[in-house]
Amino acid sequence: MTRIEDYAVIGDCHTAALVGLDGSIDWLCMPRFDSDAFFAALLGEPRHGRWLIAPKTRGREKVRSARRYRGDSMILETHFTTAHGKARVIDFMPPEAPHRSLVRIVEGLAGRVAFETQLVIRFDYGVTVPWVQRIDSKTISAIAGPHLLALRTPAALHGENMHSVARFTVEKGERVPFVMTYSESHLALPSAIDADIALEETEKYWAGWAGACKIQGKCRKAVMRSLLTLKSLSYKPTGGIVAAVTTSLPEQIGGVRNWDYRFCWLRDATFTLLAFLGAGYLEEADVWQHWLTRVIAGSPDQLQTMYSVMGDKRLTELELPHLPGYEGSRPVRIGNQAAQQLQLDIFGELADVMAQARRYGLAGTGREGLRSTFMAHLEKIWHQADEGIWEIRGAPQHFVHSKVMTWVAFDRAASAKGISAGARRHWTSMAARIHADICAKGVDPKRGCFVQAYGSTLMDASLLLLPLVGFLPATDKRIRRTIAQIEKRLMVKGLVRRYETQTGVDGLPPGEGVFLACSFWLVDNYLLQGRVTEAKRLFGKLKRIANDVGLYAEEYDPAGKRMLGNFPQAFSHVALINSALNLMMHHNGQKRLRHTTRY
Repeated sequence: MTRIEDYAVIGDCHTAALVGLDGSIDWLCMPRFDSDAFFAALLGEPRHGRWLIAPKTRGREKVRSARRYRGDSMILETHFTTAHGKARVIDFMPPEAPHRSLVRIVEGLAGRVAFETQLVIRFDYGVTVPWVQRIDSKTISAIAGPHLLALRTPAALHGENMHSVARFTVEKGERVPFVMTYSESHLALPSAIDADIALEETEKYWAGWAGACKIQGKCRKAVMRSLLTLKSLSYKPTGGIVAAVTTSLPEQIGGVRNWDYRFCWLRDATFTLLAFLGAGYLEEADVWQHWLTRVIAGSPDQLQTMYSVMGDKRLTELELPHLPGYEGSRPVRIGNQAAQQLQLDIFGELADVMAQARRYGLAGTGREGLRSTFMAHLEKIWHQADEGIWEIRGAPQHFVHSKVMTWVAFDRAASAKGISAGARRHWTSMAARIHADICAKGVDPKRGCFVQAYGSTLMDASLLLLPLVGFLPATDKRIRRTIAQIEKRLMVKGLVRRYETQTGVDGLPPGEGVFLACSFWLVDNYLLQGRVTEAKRLFGKLKRIANDVGLYAEEYDPAGKRMLGNFPQAFSHVALINSALNLMMHHNGQKRLRHTTRY
């Protein structure tokens, strides 16, 4: 089984594929991120769908592989070295192609290398075997139900055991292209695209996009790779950004914490906006805020925690029993039941994203009139228990972070332009009332620190967000004690877990890795407390955890030294960008990235 960190991602701002270091594409959904996968070996076996292109070896012959992205792009180059020569496979997805396409080019670099390709197409998450037919000497098609895939290549493909295979050799300077294109089966075969022209155009596209980045200095490489990853997770037609490319990669190997992350979470809103704004991508930030305001339009009691990239609300959670899961981690899930949970923090996120957009000079979305309706609804429900930022499957609680974000909602609303004096006074009063309630009920009287929920003694890494959103300064004694308790109870080998899973608070079996975004939040807290050396040290540690091409999953196992959870994870990359920007701004004597009405 390929480790999570041994994958790289290629994408076209519509969907994305995971490419293993061994040359196998083990995950791909088309035409959208949340479409059914037809390469699903990631969650099972090769028979569930994959596309391998790699040197064909004999006996004990060894193949060395290494890879990189071509410059600041999403074009992946995997270099193979055998006893007989060197070659590389160039993988990419053209962002501006008329149909969703995947291009693979095998190029000889030295000597002579024998290659083999094995194409296993299984629609419907590894279930449906397509009808494959040869169209001409260079083209085959695969059809099942509504789906059609066309593969064009000069390599001599033939059928073996319900697979399409080919064997070929490349010498220095020789190139063998493969172009796979998706279309709906009732339409004509999609037109051919030239692999080399597509490569040139794709390189030009990403170079143009990366050229807008205003970040310089030693952090630029890591920030740029995270920005490119974030861009590749965006859905160009609508502006929605998925949390990850995958579903059901486990937070604990062999466990049940396996969720579908191919959707857009509202709570990512402010972090994502700030990442784009801080790096100079105003257009992306503006598109993102417009996506947000479109999906939330309507009655506030119908607000969801997440939506599809199109803004769909129905994300029914299902289990796929035919897939054995990544390293036996079951169940494999599609859809996400958490979409229907009450998570009060999203009201604060929406208010803050509008406030941050305004402070950075973005034009309004024209839907600011929704503010009064949403605030009136929040006033009625802010005191309720909810499932919180971590989307627990246990009993709802009065989570401190959730309450703080309701305070953020009223605090930001009260500072908005164009509101009446009466509304300003009322929302300011509500913010003060909630603030006092949290300080009275959310602090452990013995330790003097904030806790996970009212009446609890447990710690939660979401408490690191309190100074970041301006609830209290990082130098406040309660915040200092909270950080000290998080360091004591949630840190594992210098990195931060989300919360104490062994308590059963989430209704799930205990155990998961450290949460990378939370560890970046600690970097930001150290910086606010003036612990600059510690901030830099932790940031450096987190940078070193990235895989060989700069990608992060959701979590990390410090003992096993491997990544866990869905991949690549937008939240982790956004957190890196924001921490890097905060460190750079501190070095330059500037205020931090996230502006608040207080600290």
